[in-house]
Amino acid sequence: MSPTTPEKANILIVDDMEENLVALEAVLGSLDQRLVRARSGEEALKAMLRQEFAVVLLDVLMPGMDGFETAASIKRLDQTKDVPIILLTGTDADTDYIYRGYAIGAADFLTKPFDPWLLRTKVNVFLDLHRKNRQLAAQAEQLRRLLVGERTPAESTGPVGSSESAESTGDALDKPRGGTTGTGAVADGGERLAEITERLAQIELQLRDAEGTQSAELADRIAELERAVGSLRVGRDT
Repeated sequence: MSPTTPEKANILIVDDMEENLVALEAVLGSLDQRLVRARSGEEALKAMLRQEFAVVLLDVLMPGMDGFETAASIKRLDQTKDVPIILLTGTDADTDYIYRGYAIGAADFLTKPFDPWLLRTKVNVFLDLHRKNRQLAAQAEQLRRLLVGERTPAESTGPVGSSESAESTGDALDKPRGGTTGTGAVADGGERLAEITERLAQIELQLRDAEGTQSAELADRIAELERAVGSLRVGRDT
């Protein structure tokens, strides 16, 4: 069986001029991701509320809602505030633009005409971060299922509505897969806790490798949860 093809990420390119959008598409096309156009700040915000984006390339000088106003609106919305923004501007831009962009929350700043290799490199950094965040989210969901004793559809052996599928969380943790109680239940629960501990350790290592204070704080919280699960394992073994 061939490996699963990674899901393509969405990249939003925002510019009021057609030739600039075409140029961005030509430069970023080799990344083989989904490129979504927006011709104004208002159109960009609507697109971001409809789907998830890995990064936004946003022109500063646009009629109506300019790039700074658009970036500020993006950062105000809970749904979009964490999406990285790369601001794009012309060579005659005031040096104050860079300060304003970073103050709003932009992740990076590029001056047009930009170097194609440099732009692809910067976008690739955010694409890689997006993929890692998606992987962590998937691992967190798997961990949640383990903690509450859920089974995925593939793991479920009984028909919908059967007594097996209707087991409570406590039953799922305490009963072995054979459905009987006793020493098998303890062994099954111990294996589940061991698997949870291993998953927590993997997530903590990935967070330690990531940059930013939020990642470090989350890693510390994961480490505390590891210790709590470890204590629970000891309690079940004694």
